[in-house]
Formats: sequence, structure tokens, C-alpha cells
Amino acid sequence: MFEDDDDREYTVVINHEEQYSIWPVQRTVPDGWSEVGRTGRKAECLAYIEEVWTDMRPKSLRERMGG
Repeated sequence: MFEDDDDREYTVVINHEEQYSIWPVQRTVPDGWSEVGRTGRKAECLAYIEEVWTDMRPKSLRERMGG
């Protein structure tokens, strides 16, 4: 479905656990997710996520582990 459609415009979204994903811009962002202000082609959005999401642990786990 979306995996093969690289011409689609996406927005980068984040949830309360500071986990990232991408979502097609023409669709409503699901409850629990917020746009971070970065949009573009799929590859551009995924590159941005790779750059900023350096710790894959959910926020609650990071906090329990002390950082």
C-alpha cells in the first residue's frame, strides 16, 4: 500500500512515547499522534526520523532507566 508509493507527500508524526512515524499529509493524523512540522517525500521523512530518533526506547522506559 503506502510502502511502494514514494511519490506521496508525508508528514512526520510523534506520539506521547516520543516514537516517530510517517503519515500521508492528505489523511487526518490518528489520535495520539502529533505532527512535528516536517513534511516531504517518504525517503526525506524517513531520513529525518533516522537523524532525530537516536534512542528507540519509549520515553517511559528511558525515564524509568534514568535517562
